[in-house]
Amino acid sequence: MPSDIPSARRTGYQPFAAFLLAAASLTALATPETNHLFAVRAAAEFRRAQIQLQADTNNPAAAWQFARACYDLADFATNDTERATLAIQGIAASRQLLVRRPESAPGHYYLGMDLGQLARTEILGALKIVKEMEREFKRADDLDEHFDYAGPARCLGLLYRGAPGWPTSIGSRRKAREWLERAARLAPDYPENHLNLIESRLNWNDRAGAERELKTLDALWPKAQTNFVGEAWEPGWADWTARKGAAEQALTQTPSTAESPKARH
Repeated sequence: MPSDIPSARRTGYQPFAAFLLAAASLTALATPETNHLFAVRAAAEFRRAQIQLQADTNNPAAAWQFARACYDLADFATNDTERATLAIQGIAASRQLLVRRPESAPGHYYLGMDLGQLARTEILGALKIVKEMEREFKRADDLDEHFDYAGPARCLGLLYRGAPGWPTSIGSRRKAREWLERAARLAPDYPENHLNLIESRLNWNDRAGAERELKTLDALWPKAQTNFVGEAWEPGWADWTARKGAAEQALTQTPSTAESPKARH
């Protein structure tokens, strides 16, 4: 089953560690006051999850929810030391969970997510982390392809899209397209999955494909606004709304002015 409480930010279109793609910076998507509010909420959720895990260290749900809270709060870190400290805590919780429950899809998924946060703080070591992220997301997909609204497929698609290509790393336009399209098929009502495809197709100079995907997103948008409601979804909507607007603006430009750099094959 998908997680019922969303991550504060979803994997989006901004580069991290010079090549991976992680959550879009809400600093650019919201006012400083709103961004501060989201950070305060993420910190409160981190404390709640930490207390819950400390009270029952053998509780699988408490372990992966803490790992998720580490990922979310790390997105608001103001420096690499703070981000790495949070990521390491999330990684440790996920690994401990997987020792007891090796078939835990959330355990593998949030291990991959927190490894991504750690990679953001690495310069030379990030490439090594990529392979482990790939392995964890694939395992999560094998165990529960629907978790977090097709989160494993979504993360794999973004990983393949953002990483350098062979022989340096695992980057592949073909694989990115296949996994991002898979995420959209598995969770067609989730806006993030379509936004990733729109942005990818724009980056690959596939305007017709981006326009088709935007029409799909426009059709599901009203329903999504009634399905994904509440305080926990507010950061997501701040992200999605800004990205949708940016995509619409890009598609109103002429091809010569909207052309993106060639993506890796």
